[in-house]
Amino acid sequence: MRSALKPILAGLPALALLSACQSTAVQSAETPATTTSAPSTSEAVFKQDRDAILAMAGDYQVTFDFTETVPLKADYQLKDRKVSGGYEVVRVIEDTGDFISLQHILIVGPADAPIIVKHWRQDWQYEPEDVMMFIGGNAWKMVDLPADTTAGQWSQTVYQVDDSPRYGAVGSWSHASGLSEWQPPAEWRPLPRRDMTTRDDYHAVDAMNRHAITPFGWVHEQDNTKLILSGDAPEALVREIGVNTYRHSEVFDPSPADAYWVATADYWEFIRDEWATIAEENDQFAVLIQGETEDLYLPILELADQIQAGEIDLAAAKPKAREALATYVTGTIGPLDTRLRPEGS
Repeated sequence: MRSALKPILAGLPALALLSACQSTAVQSAETPATTTSAPSTSEAVFKQDRDAILAMAGDYQVTFDFTETVPLKADYQLKDRKVSGGYEVVRVIEDTGDFISLQHILIVGPADAPIIVKHWRQDWQYEPEDVMMFIGGNAWKMVDLPADTTAGQWSQTVYQVDDSPRYGAVGSWSHASGLSEWQPPAEWRPLPRRDMTTRDDYHAVDAMNRHAITPFGWVHEQDNTKLILSGDAPEALVREIGVNTYRHSEVFDPSPADAYWVATADYWEFIRDEWATIAEENDQFAVLIQGETEDLYLPILELADQIQAGEIDLAAAKPKAREALATYVTGTIGPLDTRLRPEGS
């Protein structure tokens, strides 16, 4: 049962579509999907951008390393460094030229009995018209972007294990000095699961987010400020440095993750469509759970497991998933203080 995965999920960074994705078999980094022609701009730069995004697909040994560095509130004591890791496959599940979707799938546990965890997803949109932003208390809003501010830029929107949104930002890829990297302005994001499940002294992260392509794979660097939102204005609690390292690896078997995705791709396409409809119909929306949203994501993950096991088909799973979403997702959000998790909960 998915409830057995709660300790695993708690030890990992937060598990993370507005556009419907094609129902296809998993595609490897070496065989990305067919693309359309590039939008009008420097074709060479556009190709460099795309190549950098597509380079993040592959099979990896991953390390997630987070260290609090500077206390910003009186009497705050720095927490212990948190390091975790495992094996992760990243697959291109849609590529239409100016839009690329990468699905992350974790493989944990013993090699002879691996546990597959659908992890986060990152969607890249060239010159986006809008972006989904986290606004605190498990709520998000769509922010319109003037065309003259996004020329040559890409948005990255990150989604959680149940394809609910996590955060979004807009920035430009740079390719100077032989290094391809993308870094947007800082943006808010929900607590990472490693903290959401263990502490209640802050409510959001103001995060600098950088992706850089390396000779061994890629790295996701973060410069985070943890924020308290329960007062009249956000209050900084502590700084944190995060380095998520993805190293190409052939020491593990990625086929269980690929098999999981082939078996459940149609179901997850349906879930993405449901979230897309929610975002299209609401300028802002929220999950009606204070803090960790396991009451929503566990049932949705369990339905995927049942489909893979042949215990239920897609037609039977759809109304159950819709019921879970209808129970916990709303377009009518209350004031921020009513959405925050109370201390001690």
